Amino acid sequence: MPTVKRRLPERPHLDVPRREARELLEACQSGKPDALDRIRRRHPKLKDVSDNAQITAHLKLSDAQLVIAREYGFSTWTMLKARISAHPAASALHDAIWADDRAAVVRILRGSPQMLDLPVMSGDWGPPMSFAANLGRIEIVEACAEMGARDYQHAFDRAILQGKIDCARWLHHHGAKPEPGIIMGGCETLNAQGIRLLAELNAPFTDAHGDHLAPLAMVLETYGRNPAGKHAILEFFVTRGYPLPDTPMMAFHRGDVAALEKHLGRDPQLLERRFPLREIYPEECGCAAQGQAGMHWTPIDGTTMLHLAVDFREREIFDWLLAHGTDVNARATIDSDGYGGHTPLFNALVCGPWDDLRMTESLLRHGAAKEMQASLRKFLDWTENPRWHEARNVTAREWGRTFPEPKWVNRRALQLLEEPGA
Repeated sequence: MPTVKRRLPERPHLDVPRREARELLEACQSGKPDALDRIRRRHPKLKDVSDNAQITAHLKLSDAQLVIAREYGFSTWTMLKARISAHPAASALHDAIWADDRAAVVRILRGSPQMLDLPVMSGDWGPPMSFAANLGRIEIVEACAEMGARDYQHAFDRAILQGKIDCARWLHHHGAKPEPGIIMGGCETLNAQGIRLLAELNAPFTDAHGDHLAPLAMVLETYGRNPAGKHAILEFFVTRGYPLPDTPMMAFHRGDVAALEKHLGRDPQLLERRFPLREIYPEECGCAAQGQAGMHWTPIDGTTMLHLAVDFREREIFDWLLAHGTDVNARATIDSDGYGGHTPLFNALVCGPWDDLRMTESLLRHGAAKEMQASLRKFLDWTENPRWHEARNVTAREWGRTFPEPKWVNRRALQLLEEPGA
């Protein structure tokens, strides 16, 4: 089920979400599957309704408005409307909190006290106190509390997620609790400091539903790319009694080159193997079944460990693989529809919001072919318009240049490949 995620524009106007809500209602009434899936995804009273006719028969404009508000990151339509009306104050608050200007924050909130309970940027980052907690602005957190802010729990969650330990301790001291599921944020961002603090506070190592494998699965599957944090969290989980399988892929996730050497000794073909998602994300660790796990940019299903080292930003393993003569032009598995066959250079071009050149330059020094072509298919989720992106017979350079989500493209690597003579 695709997930629509929207951001308010620089100058938001309520007419836009109003139009979007009407369009969503009309699409649902026409029985469009994507629209009905959006309703199930975001509407708490309709998430378990499998009968499309039952949804369309009772759906009202107010239901569509709620879904649109939640796609923008607001819990209710009323909150979205209030946030748009208060946009000038919210924009000023954003800048003041980011600049750690306590005096300016207090002045803005005194002039627009309604903003104390409204999200500054999005529902995830929350109202001013939570927004400040995301950034570790503890003096602003304290000032918001003095002015009557009530989002202690959300601010605590965000401080843990971002590893802002001083803020998290202050908020806990003032009543925020390590509730079930709070560990999932630190696992999402691979923040080992936040995880250790939760252990110190005796937080449950489960998701909100009590699943003790869910935190481990999140560490493995997250979009986050912080190898040092990931390795530390996995080692910490071992001390908590989590059994991790003795496989090459788990050694990879743990950043354990010594273990990979042992696996290579037992399997001389290890560096040539193509790994399916079900091996990269094992079900025994709580990962999704049928190989539908993980968040990536360039596909990794059926790729070599070198592709994976690029995607997961595992520099030590990347260097180890090259030192062992791994083929830098190894192609990924090609599926029954003809998609796949890409080399690690493709993964270096579309690799998330990082502009590191080191791996790209190293691949080129070791003979990565710039003109090799492949056909790729990638589902673009958590965007305003979830959809499949397909590219036939493109080079790595063309894959990066034509990719529809610019923030996922390594712009420096793309520039390097587009230089004369490249």
